[in-house]
Amino acid sequence: MRDPQPDFRPIPGAAETLAPGLRRVLAPNPSPMTFRGTNTYLLGESDLAIIDPGPLDMQHLTAILDAIGSARVTAICVTHAHVDHSPLAKTLSERVDAPIYAFSDAQGGRSAVMQDLAQSGLVGGGEGVDAAFRPDICLADGDELRSAGWSLRAIHTPGHFGNHLSFAWDTTLFCGDLVMGWASSLVSPPDGDLTDFMASCRRLRDGTWSVFHSGHGAPITAPQERLDWLIRHRLSRETAVLEALETGPATSTELAQRIYTDTPTPLMPAAARNVLAHLIDLYGKNRVSPVEHLSADAPFELT
Repeated sequence: MRDPQPDFRPIPGAAETLAPGLRRVLAPNPSPMTFRGTNTYLLGESDLAIIDPGPLDMQHLTAILDAIGSARVTAICVTHAHVDHSPLAKTLSERVDAPIYAFSDAQGGRSAVMQDLAQSGLVGGGEGVDAAFRPDICLADGDELRSAGWSLRAIHTPGHFGNHLSFAWDTTLFCGDLVMGWASSLVSPPDGDLTDFMASCRRLRDGTWSVFHSGHGAPITAPQERLDWLIRHRLSRETAVLEALETGPATSTELAQRIYTDTPTPLMPAAARNVLAHLIDLYGKNRVSPVEHLSADAPFELT
């Protein structure tokens, strides 16, 4: 498989300066879903905000503490409650005596449709969810955090995950896993919601941004172009799903096998979850319907 960002090879554990007052420490958790690993960001100089502490990995904790040095941590900010982003937050909070900020616990921020699906048990999912995550302070859309030398504005950007926040630092955006430069984001119901994902992308598209720093991969230096690509990509997948259903009912797994023809086998379950997200979105638009009951394994047909 072609390497999407061959020049992006930071050393795990090494604090790398990205801009004045901003550093990145890469966690040692590479995988097909996390690329080189999770990006942890340290914003500020004397007072720090730590954005996405990452997985519960003591080697990564040591690297973050080394990068903090004698500075004071005033905020630990978590974009969303996936196991590669949030679990280290509690341990780090105890070590540096700083509060954890996020939108909510792992259940928050879901649309009414996804809440109903989760409560009814019709749709499985929850890959890699940090179910134990609890922030000390919940941030609503538009809330601001301020400390010496920096301020952050929380933007609720659900889609990849219901409780997903992005954090705006002037024209720089820490966008978590909503937007990445090396791959499109996984949208896996009921934690992921394609309708919300498209709305969040379009909302960010209306902003004025200079750079996105994502949860994985290199900085995105043309953020509007990347958002345009993501929106077009999802619309093309929607068209592909509808065209594939013209031959008759099919499950999300069957559709993924037809549509994702160049996807490595280990990533096919994630591809099927993306297709399921499209099917649920199209069901909400009355374009498709399940043959019987709505479930992760249900065949769908054109309405």
